[in-house]
Amino acid sequence: MNLSSPAAREFIVWIFGVLTAASATGYFLAKSAKSPAAKTTVKNLNARTNSWWLMTVILLGALAAGPGATGVVFALISFLALREFITATPTRPADHVSLFCSFFIVLPVQYWLVHAEWYGMFAIMIPVYAFVLLPVTAVLHGDAVNFLERAARIQWGLMVCVYFISHIPMLLHLPAGELPLGRQGLILFLVIVVQGSDVLQYVWGKLLGKHKIAPHLSPGKTVEGFTFGVLSASALGAALHWMMPCGVWQAFLISLLLCVFGFFGGLVMSAIKRDRGIKDWGTLIEGHGGMMDRIDSLCFSAPLFFHILRYFFRSY
Repeated sequence: MNLSSPAAREFIVWIFGVLTAASATGYFLAKSAKSPAAKTTVKNLNARTNSWWLMTVILLGALAAGPGATGVVFALISFLALREFITATPTRPADHVSLFCSFFIVLPVQYWLVHAEWYGMFAIMIPVYAFVLLPVTAVLHGDAVNFLERAARIQWGLMVCVYFISHIPMLLHLPAGELPLGRQGLILFLVIVVQGSDVLQYVWGKLLGKHKIAPHLSPGKTVEGFTFGVLSASALGAALHWMMPCGVWQAFLISLLLCVFGFFGGLVMSAIKRDRGIKDWGTLIEGHGGMMDRIDSLCFSAPLFFHILRYFFRSY
């Protein structure tokens, strides 16, 4: 991303203006909060805002540095997310070779394929070759105890944490077009819409939420928060259509799909957390939990976004 371009400078001013406004709002809310519950809510909100400052700087810096740096950042994100996922799921000594291959062979190779722009192998390396070879490395140890569950956990972790997320830097290798922020703008659009949906669902849920949408999986999510959050984020996506190779209504519909799939991505990962008896995947990001807590909605929306652009907007 060329930071010297007028569009990039305007975008950066806008995004940091939003973060500054959020920080200022959090400061004044902290001053006015009286009850313990209100103070806890505001403290959590401010922690989330502070984390967003750091994550925004890292993302913009990686995009400005080029595809290589962007790939490295998302490879690190995948590594941390996979580590959290595997830590939360039980393994046995017979799985150690499979886990080593997952972290230090499959993950690097997947991101090398992104760098090499080798789409054909990128698309099948994990769901075909890794899925075949990893159970083989485990079965050679002769340990059949919970073998199906153990193999499925490693494969599922690779799909969610590595395969799905690797579609984000792969956006930089779509056909170049006349876009104000270039292909980097596509990543920014995805992150803003999907993460914006999470934030707006949280805000609307706090303001209007009454009916739980999945009380046994994610007690904090409400029908009102989901409805107004998704619609608000979709409207935001429509307003950001200039970053996309499409018009206002197309951007709105794409954003709507991303937000809905992002919501269900978060719900699926919440179900896994409930199954494992944990509240958060980790404590890496203050106010957010672990890396997986922050990217769960992106996991499900990133492949959808990539393939929508690749198959329906190839001529842009």
